[in-house]
Amino acid sequence: MGAIRENLRAALLVATVLVNACAGGSAASVSGLPAVPNIDAYPPLANDAAPGASASAAATATAIGRGVNFGNMLEAPTEGAWGLTVTDEFIDKAAAAGFASVRLPVRWSNHASAQAPFTIDAAFLARVESVIDKLLAKGLVVVLNMHHYRQLDGDQLDPGESAVANAAVDVRFVMLWEQLAQHFAGHSGRLVFELYNEPHGRINGEGWNVLAARALRVVRKTNPNRVVVIGPTSWNSASDLHLLKMPNDANLIATVHNYAPFHFTHQGAEWVSPVLPVGVTCCSAAQQAEMTAPLDIAKTWSAARHYPVFVGEFGAYSKADDASRIDFNRKMRDAMEARAMTWAYWEFASGFGVFDPVTLSFRQGLLDALLGR
Repeated sequence: MGAIRENLRAALLVATVLVNACAGGSAASVSGLPAVPNIDAYPPLANDAAPGASASAAATATAIGRGVNFGNMLEAPTEGAWGLTVTDEFIDKAAAAGFASVRLPVRWSNHASAQAPFTIDAAFLARVESVIDKLLAKGLVVVLNMHHYRQLDGDQLDPGESAVANAAVDVRFVMLWEQLAQHFAGHSGRLVFELYNEPHGRINGEGWNVLAARALRVVRKTNPNRVVVIGPTSWNSASDLHLLKMPNDANLIATVHNYAPFHFTHQGAEWVSPVLPVGVTCCSAAQQAEMTAPLDIAKTWSAARHYPVFVGEFGAYSKADDASRIDFNRKMRDAMEARAMTWAYWEFASGFGVFDPVTLSFRQGLLDALLGR
C-alpha cells in the first residue's frame, strides 16, 4: 500500500504543476503537499572556461591510487537486497590488502522523501556516514557517489522503488547534493564527492552538463575546496568525453569507466539482454586494442583539458574463466597506470568480486593481478 500511496502523491504533484503552469503561476501546494521548487533557483556554474586541475585535485587523484568499489551494497534498493552489506571485516580486509581508496556507491534516491525538500532519511545517512568514518580511519581515500537514481536517467524503476513527480526529478538531484554537501562539509579532504554514476538516457549530452554544473554550485556553498569527480554521459564512456563541459572549477577530477571488451567482461551477466554467451577468453592482441582504446581517448582529453582521469570502474564478471580474468585485470592495471590514471576495481565481494564473502578470503590471483608486483 505504501508504494500505491506514494504513486498517488506523485501523480497529484504532477497535476499541481500542470494546473499552475496553465495558470501562468508557479507550482503551489495542494492538499498540504509542498510545491516543487523551481530548478532555476539553482543556477549552474559557468562552464565556458574550465581552468584545469588545481594542485589539490591532482594530488587527490594520485592519492586515489589503486582502489576498489564497495559495490552491490549501499546502492542496492536497500542495503542487503543484493546479498551484501558493508561489514567491518570488508573495511579491514580492503585496507590491509593495500588498496589506497574505496569508491562507495550509494542509492540516495531510495532513502529520501518524494516531496520537497526531499529530506534524506536520517538513519540511512548516519549508516553511510559510519561507513565513511571507518574507511577514513583506515587512511583510505573515499569516493562517495550518487548511484542508480533510475528516474534521473529515465530508466525503469527497480522493485520497491516509487516514482516522484517528473517536474521534481532534476531539482531533487540538486537538493540531495545540497544536503549531502552540508552534512559532510566538516569531513577530511580524503572524502571525495562524485556527482553521479554513469549518467545516460534522459540526461545524455548537454542536459548532464547543465545539471552537473547546478549540483556543483550547491556543493561549493559548503565545500568550496573539496575535490569533486565528474564523468561523461553514455555510462561514463570515454567516447563521450568530447561532449563533457567541465565547470569553471579547478578542484575537479574526471572519471571514465572501461569494460571493454564487453563480450568478455559481461559474458553470462544476467542483467544484459540478450545474455552474452560464455566461454570467451582474454586477452588477444585485438582484445587488448579494445581495452586500451578508451584509455587513449581519455589520455588525449586529459592532456588537452588539464584534468586528471580516474577510471572509476573496470572488471570482468565471474562467468569468465579465472585465468582470463586475472590476465585482464593485470593488463588493464598496467595500461591505466602507464597512462598515469588511478582506478577502482569493480568490485569487492559480489559477481566481479576480488574477495570471497563465503570463505572470507581474497581470490588471490585476482588480488595479485591488481596489487601484486
